Amino acid sequence: QVQVVEHGGGSVQTGDSLRLSCVASGFTARAYYMAWFRQPPGQGREWLGTVRPDRTTAYPGGVKGRFTISRDDDENTLYLQMDNLKPEDTATYYCAADPRALFQLYQPSYQYWGQGTQVTVSS
Repeated sequence: QVQVVEHGGGSVQTGDSLRLSCVASGFTARAYYMAWFRQPPGQGREWLGTVRPDRTTAYPGGVKGRFTISRDDDENTLYLQMDNLKPEDTATYYCAADPRALFQLYQPSYQYWGQGTQVTVSS
């Protein structure tokens, strides 16, 4: 059974760093497109970036430089390193995976989703 489970959310202060993890089971993460999305309160879900099977990455312009996505193939785990966090980063963070992900920034491109982990940044 293909499954992704997020870990590492919590409450932090402005300027802090936090690393989220997404443990993959039932498939080999390095063979999939794996992505992070987030959904702030009352807003839609937005794409944060994707790691492709060839280990290259893609990010939107808004968080590039503060957020870094990486993949540990030995642990079959995707990570999201978030630095210099701001109150507007408060959201539920989701991991997603798909073997093809034709359009990597679009939610429908990903077949498998985790339940999300909450990140709250206070000023």
